[in-house]
Amino acid sequence: MSVKAEVDESAITAAGNTIYVYEAPVRAWHWINVLCIVTLAITGWFIASPLPSVGGEASDHFLMGYIRFGHFAAGYIFAIGLLVRLYWAFAGNHHAKQLFMLPVTDKEWWSGLLQELRWYMFIEKYPKKYVGHNPLGHLFMFFAITLGGTFMIVTGFALYGEGAQAGSWSNVLFTSWVIPLFGQSQSVHSWHHLLAWGIVCFVILHVYTAIREDMMSRQTMISAIIDGKRTFRE
Repeated sequence: MSVKAEVDESAITAAGNTIYVYEAPVRAWHWINVLCIVTLAITGWFIASPLPSVGGEASDHFLMGYIRFGHFAAGYIFAIGLLVRLYWAFAGNHHAKQLFMLPVTDKEWWSGLLQELRWYMFIEKYPKKYVGHNPLGHLFMFFAITLGGTFMIVTGFALYGEGAQAGSWSNVLFTSWVIPLFGQSQSVHSWHHLLAWGIVCFVILHVYTAIREDMMSRQTMISAIIDGKRTFRE
């Protein structure tokens, strides 16, 4: 049995329903984002804690240069991906808009948020099923990816613009105002590094909750971001 995606999310509780939720561009963006975040996290770690000096002739080695190149390339892809994802929020279905807006004036959304907290704390016995993101996941996605991702892009390009020097597009668009806003370059580095760890923690929680919900809430979570369909099991 299938039902239309426009059905009210809070009403989807019956087992056996299969709904097409995540369109192909959203799914592609998700997995590209996964690769970008993993690459940025690993290369960022080595940029913050460089490897020991490598023996031999300096001209034979460019290890940190390759690491920095990987970081910059992944950063470009991440930034472009977020812009494309913003476009798809307008071009795609109504589930595509969730990432960029919180229904903070909706009392039922706040009620669902508290219920989800109780569910994840093993206080609630039965989960409330949603077609798209549940309110708690919605909140974390908004702060970690939309706001957090934007912050990382802005501060990242501000730091990148320092090396590109005055007159470069990144220096003009970002470095010229971001570093004065924070007071100094090192402060931008520190906040960029700190939020990177915040996003890493979010990713760990995101993977855990997706697997947990797939098993405990009787609805497909992992396969939904592969084929786009969410099924509510018996």
